Amino acid sequence: MNDFGTVVWTTVVNEFSDISDVDQAVRAVLRLFMAALLGGALGYERELKGKAAGLRTHMLVALGSALVVLIPLQGGMPLQDMSRVIQGVVAGIGFLGAGAILKSDSGKEIHGLTTAASIWMASAIGLAAGMGHHATAVLATGGALFVLAVLSHFEEKI
Repeated sequence: MNDFGTVVWTTVVNEFSDISDVDQAVRAVLRLFMAALLGGALGYERELKGKAAGLRTHMLVALGSALVVLIPLQGGMPLQDMSRVIQGVVAGIGFLGAGAILKSDSGKEIHGLTTAASIWMASAIGLAAGMGHHATAVLATGGALFVLAVLSHFEEKI
């Protein structure tokens, strides 16, 4: 290969070297898959209820949140410094959730608060999965689904 081809090939290989071994690749795939799957569980429940933010939105929020913490971890960021990354995600998701909240023209009714909260929860679940806390992410998803699916039946009866 000529010098130009060697430089191009070396650059391409270096640009794709952020996952250096099979162990790291499996870890990244598992964390991102868990985030998308668990976020999808919340989104599916919202989808069944005909809410605007459903399956894909919740999956993307959880997946994005997992990726935002996974990247610094792969880069070697110390765990004690991750709090700044997490704070940024939580603040940013607040703006996304605010977009799901609608106030009626009369100002007496507000819609979308539960969906906004479920978007926030999907992000938190994604953060847990991205940090490798899979059991915590699964438990939190179960708790959120209980609140969304089971408690809504009690709320309707009250």
